[in-house]
Amino acid sequence: MRAIWKGAVSFGLVSIGVKLYSATEEKDIRFHQVHRADGGRIRYKRTCQVCGEEVTYDDIAKGYDLGGGEMVILTDEDFAELPLTSSRAIDVLEFVPAEQVDPILYNKAYFLEPEGSATKPYVLLRDALADSERVAIVKVALRQREQLATLRVREGVLLLNTMLWPDEVRTPDFGFLDEDLKVRPPELAMASSLIDSMAGTFEPDAFTDDYRAALQEVIDAKVEGREVVQPEEEEAAPAAAVDLMAALKASVERARAARGEEPARGAGEPTPISAARSAKKAAKAPAKKAAEKKAAAKKAEPAKKAAAKKTAEKKAAKAPAKKAAAKKAAPRKTA
Repeated sequence: MRAIWKGAVSFGLVSIGVKLYSATEEKDIRFHQVHRADGGRIRYKRTCQVCGEEVTYDDIAKGYDLGGGEMVILTDEDFAELPLTSSRAIDVLEFVPAEQVDPILYNKAYFLEPEGSATKPYVLLRDALADSERVAIVKVALRQREQLATLRVREGVLLLNTMLWPDEVRTPDFGFLDEDLKVRPPELAMASSLIDSMAGTFEPDAFTDDYRAALQEVIDAKVEGREVVQPEEEEAAPAAAVDLMAALKASVERARAARGEEPARGAGEPTPISAARSAKKAAKAPAKKAAEKKAAAKKAEPAKKAAAKKTAEKKAAKAPAKKAAAKKAAPRKTA
């Protein structure tokens, strides 16, 4: 890892020199825009909308749009004069219980490593913070911006979590929040039962990014010149049930079956899902029998025609013999 920032944690009268490292990284597969015909990279030019000239980075400033076509231009000198607490300090403001910090406020995470002779005060702060079961609320200036953050211990290392400011979190404004919706106690009990049946211990390594793995397989296949094996399609989820209780009950039984548990009493009662499947099978049965009967009749038809033909031929062969016998048996006429 490469340090992205160097400074000090200001803890009372103690100053602890630290290095800052990004604690997370995105594993997303990145692509370049290329020309479909020959694979050439697509490049974009920075041009001025007013004069049309290509502009270098040295001639680029930041502009704040006032609306109506008016723009306020800010230079590097303007940003340098802004009042930051310190460009190289992490100031501890207070220590609070971790549960008081709403997780929605967390933004990015960074590891802190002690620098030089700061190892002992670093370990002292780490151990004291762990024993207190609290997190430190700090202010830090990163990338020309003052940020609120927390400082806590993770796997023996101090972890800095930058936070959003309270006014950066939106307030939900949805119509259903004003509706007077009542949940029946049996529905709540069944929903709680479903939660209990799906309870477990969170193990992050048990979850994978299936899309990224499939995309990487496509890329590898392209490189090796082989065909991509399509994964088997998952069974489509059943349509939403109208009866909420029945849907919850079916979900509980499915969760129990997945865990290998015995079904609860009354599990054999039909649910919207099982009833739909049974109805589907029942609808298929008459059609299947009719098809089988039709196939049997079709199969028997040639044999029936052959038997009729054979009988006709036999009758035709017997006809001359029958006529001859009749003629012989007839009495002769006397003169």
